Amino acid sequence: MPKVKTNSSAKKRFKVTGTGKILFQKPFKRHILTKKSTKRKRGMRKDGQVDSTQMYFVRRLLGLK
Repeated sequence: MPKVKTNSSAKKRFKVTGTGKILFQKPFKRHILTKKSTKRKRGMRKDGQVDSTQMYFVRRLLGLK
């Protein structure tokens, strides 16, 4: 039986915590930041958490399920 490969793009984008939550970095924080408000940019600093509806799909990409 062949090994299941982890999706290369997913392993670069997601991080699994010790409790099993999957985190990702918020988008739109790379460039063109002058027109975005300080409040909006501050909110993008924190890691986002994958929603429960997408959890099965992301776990499958990471080879966790």
